Amino acid sequence: MVGLERTVLPLLAEQDFGITSAAVAASLVGGFGLAKAITNLFAGAVAERITRRRTLVLGWAFGVPVPLLIIWAPAWEWVVFANVLLGINQGLAWSMTVNMKVDLVGPRRRGLALGFNETAGYMAVGVFAFVSGLVAEQWGARPEPFYLGIALATVALALSAIFVRDTTAHMQLEARQHSSVASHPVPLRQTFAETTWRRRDLFGLSQAGFAVNLNDAVAWAIFPLYFATQGRSLDEIALLAAIYPLTWGVLQAPAGWASDHVGRRGLIVGGFLLQAAGTAAVLAGSTFGVLVAAAVVLGVGKALAYPTLLAAVSDAVAPARRASSLGVYRFWRDLGALGGAVLGGVLADLAGLDIAIASIALITLGAGIVVAITNRDPQPSSFALEVHP
Repeated sequence: MVGLERTVLPLLAEQDFGITSAAVAASLVGGFGLAKAITNLFAGAVAERITRRRTLVLGWAFGVPVPLLIIWAPAWEWVVFANVLLGINQGLAWSMTVNMKVDLVGPRRRGLALGFNETAGYMAVGVFAFVSGLVAEQWGARPEPFYLGIALATVALALSAIFVRDTTAHMQLEARQHSSVASHPVPLRQTFAETTWRRRDLFGLSQAGFAVNLNDAVAWAIFPLYFATQGRSLDEIALLAAIYPLTWGVLQAPAGWASDHVGRRGLIVGGFLLQAAGTAAVLAGSTFGVLVAAAVVLGVGKALAYPTLLAAVSDAVAPARRASSLGVYRFWRDLGALGGAVLGGVLADLAGLDIAIASIALITLGAGIVVAITNRDPQPSSFALEVHP
């Protein structure tokens, strides 16, 4: 669903709705990011009340109307509202895929499991970003690309309702195995405070999560506009929009596996350095080949950091607190999409697309430095056991 939008919607804003402001065009990413962030914050509590599986099904129920609203939209506000629903869908459904995989595999393979989870998701984003661009080039930006979205949402809802089994019992088993650790649930406000500022390590990870999606929001909303100003064709823009998430997707499984064996911190910091370099390299892209290389570097950096951040947060909290702590982390991470949309759009309108891209590159670099200062790798035997009541 997200892949369908990455190529088409920034261009649809101008072609169908006459929107030329980068800030207004980026509002669709901001609406998505804000809705997903808030939903992430409460997804853990919802899952504890109605089970993980039912939360997953509920998430896909919110996804079904999204392509229909975009197809029927008479005004840009409809598209923004559709992206709000998509944010709720992602906040519920994707949160549960993360939590359920962590429940199933235990602490020693969670980096690999989360890598596979993110690989599947972002390979799909890359494939459908490319496919939607080809469909739009051939038949137009609406409605044909979004027929795929109707099929995807319907199939996902059916699979979740019929075949998925709940994993709460696996989490409870892990909690009993580590009964010496204070793992009873705590109020969300306490978890929010600990994950956001009280604990130095979780603060570093949360700000990194914010920055990783700040960067991605600019890649989603601003890069296609920047490429269009360079005279790139729609199929070239579609290819660039696909290469970055495809690279990101393919490499997340090996990156997650590596983090299980060599530690989380180095991969996260290295990933942020590469993201900053890839973002800056877009500005140097006088040829299509340079832009392709920049997209690959950006994708590699995302792959190193994205699943590893999730695994690092999971390492740092007790099993019974994990869903809520991951929810708070993912709140800040996906709030970064709103931050990137607002900051990138405003800077693009006031100072130009190149200034917006350069500013995000510097912020990304700074976030990696903060992780290097605030975090350390726990010993493998302490994964998921270190608790700060």
